[in-house]
Amino acid sequence: MHGQQPGELAEASRSPGTAVADGKAALPSVDTAEARWRRGGSAHGLGLLASAERSRPLDVAALGRAPRAPGCGGFDFAGDGAAGAKKNELAPWRKEMWCIPPEQNAAFVAHMEQVLEVYKRPYNPYRPVVCMDEQAKQLISEVVRPLPLAPGHPPRIDYEYVREGQCTVWMFVEPLLGWRSVRTTDRRTGVDWAHQVQQLVNDPHYAQVDRITLVCDNLNTHHLGSLYQAFEPAEALRIARKIELVYTPKHGSWLNAAEPELSALTRQCLDRRIATRREVGQQVRIWKNCRNRSRVGIDWHFTTDNARIKLRHLYPKTLG
Repeated sequence: MHGQQPGELAEASRSPGTAVADGKAALPSVDTAEARWRRGGSAHGLGLLASAERSRPLDVAALGRAPRAPGCGGFDFAGDGAAGAKKNELAPWRKEMWCIPPEQNAAFVAHMEQVLEVYKRPYNPYRPVVCMDEQAKQLISEVVRPLPLAPGHPPRIDYEYVREGQCTVWMFVEPLLGWRSVRTTDRRTGVDWAHQVQQLVNDPHYAQVDRITLVCDNLNTHHLGSLYQAFEPAEALRIARKIELVYTPKHGSWLNAAEPELSALTRQCLDRRIATRREVGQQVRIWKNCRNRSRVGIDWHFTTDNARIKLRHLYPKTLG
């Protein structure tokens, strides 16, 4: 560039692709295939190299495809699936746990209607209706301390854990009053059930009642014989006189109003890793006191008339 005159620079800018140095051969035309990758200039040469070319439209016909109309977007590829395909509504990998009652079963509908008639009773402080249910809670301890909640990050727990056994959570709830009692034990045998019923009868909340109607699932541990396995005959008879057992039908535990209360307890309190039964007991006690102060009841709507319409396939066909 040293010694270059203004006239030479102007001439170079008017003729891109050619060198201005004296005696130098012109470069190939930019329209030729060889000029797509430009060669570098000669060492110590004079003049300017050509500027970059503008982008040119792609000749679709040269690729073997018909040109599209303006605004048509991209191309259809075979891997995109058939045109107009819809998402498959079947999901064979998904399963749901469900209580499937037997059809045309007289025993099922008899227990069902008995439970529903109990739920229709008006509130009577001397004959309260209490529903009970129990569930297992697996005890799990952490191997690595979890990371707490931080801005931009949810709480984080490690995938590794240690199983510490399990305990049983017992739920007794009076739907119309909004009162419940929750306790924990190591097991769920008939003797454990008998002790839980004894605590219910002896609770100061029911000191003045004549009899408690107790709705429970139809399990082999939920019967009066368990009272005689756990206590002396006189004590067992005293407890038996204070309760009226009403059983939900087999495959019909959804009729137990204590189930939604256990579900609320699990979602709001126990849906996390807890290592000891003592800690489970502390957490459910706090949850129970909060719910009792708020008088959270259960508004049951399903009636016998609803059952005879919606579940008519469960009723046996009469012979008359």
